Amino acid sequence: MLNGVKINIKLILRFIGFLLIVEGFFMFLGIPFSLYYCGNNCNSLLISGLITSFSGLILLLLTRKNYNKNIGKREGYIIVTFSWIIISLFGTLPFLISGAIPDFTNAFFETISGFTTTGASILNDIESLPKGILFWRSITHWIGGMGIIVLSIAILPVLGIGGMQLYTAEMPGPAPDKLHPRITQTAKRLWGIYIILTFVETGLLLLGNMSLFDALCHAFGTMATGGFSTQNSSIAGYSPYIQYVIIVFMIFAGTNFTLHYLALHGKLKKVWQNEEFRYYVYLIFLVSIIITISLIILSNESFERAIRESLFQVISIVTTTGYVTANYLGWPGLLWMIIFLLMFVGGCAGSTGGGIKILRQLLLFKNSGMELKRLIHPKAIIPVKYNRKTVPQDIIFKIMAFFLIYIIIFAFGTFVMSLLGLDFETAIGSTVATLGNIGPGIGNVGPEGNYANIPEFGKWFLSFLMLLGRLELFTVLILLSPAFWRK
Repeated sequence: MLNGVKINIKLILRFIGFLLIVEGFFMFLGIPFSLYYCGNNCNSLLISGLITSFSGLILLLLTRKNYNKNIGKREGYIIVTFSWIIISLFGTLPFLISGAIPDFTNAFFETISGFTTTGASILNDIESLPKGILFWRSITHWIGGMGIIVLSIAILPVLGIGGMQLYTAEMPGPAPDKLHPRITQTAKRLWGIYIILTFVETGLLLLGNMSLFDALCHAFGTMATGGFSTQNSSIAGYSPYIQYVIIVFMIFAGTNFTLHYLALHGKLKKVWQNEEFRYYVYLIFLVSIIITISLIILSNESFERAIRESLFQVISIVTTTGYVTANYLGWPGLLWMIIFLLMFVGGCAGSTGGGIKILRQLLLFKNSGMELKRLIHPKAIIPVKYNRKTVPQDIIFKIMAFFLIYIIIFAFGTFVMSLLGLDFETAIGSTVATLGNIGPGIGNVGPEGNYANIPEFGKWFLSFLMLLGRLELFTVLILLSPAFWRK
């Protein structure tokens, strides 16, 4: 009990213990690559996995008796927020023990960047890292993309815990979709689609003469909209075929996974009837055409290369994946300004993409249009509609609040980073890129730079912004409210 508020501490610790065991299992998956590539980091992954799993097992044993299995709203928010922090803390172990990233601040920044699918890196020479460590770095994306909480909900019957509060607190979007009345079945189906798409992409990348290691790592980064690559040049050094495959799967990853479920069941008409999806497709192709024409005229690019680079960069930024094939800061000023504005868009609700989300922006535009009509017809009742259904006013209010808070945090973040001595472009670029879980921004953290030279306090502050962005602001901010801890 805290300040008179009853909080189910045992349940929280038990759930976190379970997550640590799951995380330890994923650490072990990099060991085969260490052995195959004769790396010297096999022990570091083994030791890290054992420490993480053993810590989780201890928590499970300490909480195995007399605990309430019901998760309330308070427990849901606490579990989700603290779980992401704790798995990130334990996720630093492979980097620290192997010596790949010996500094704790840098190791934590890289790890939470992975789990939140941000893709912001402090590494100057990625290719020098042992393969096992690179695999762990990439798999943090994949775990965080669909959500480690959602993964756990899929197997929660093992703990006998209900998971609706957790699902609502973690899944992106104003109102998370359910594919089945039972939330565990929804989680299983989401992860099933996620796994299928990941392995289909892996197979197609293998056809482009990628190694299995690189194919898996880049499939993890694509489907999670993460952006960690195993190459210093990201995707720029790969063939056009590889780039087109990644383009297609970035589009899939930025799409609401409920629509994938409908598509797999042959309901393609329903997919296209979804307003958010249509807006998402139109936005990508309209902006890509504008940039393609501009590159051909202003930079004398060939048609194929211009359309490939514009498509790739637009989709990568809109879906918040963060892979790069071109230095967009080297494009004419108007074009990279368009790319910068796209950093505020985000993927579809219910996708693995970050950012504000297209659904929120679509409803904001619709509500603004309705307000103009209400000014002309003050007595008329004109509801906002989405997919031919009336949107409740409380949802509109929540979206407006989210947008306002997002912009305030962005402005405050830029101010903080400027106080640390960063130039304005880098301050604004690092803030929007971490809050939107994008990775590369503008200034010194653009596509040819990284976050290595950000001051230590700045790295912790940006890590906080990554967590805020991944958990959709309110899940984290509510814990900072005194009212949350009062009875």
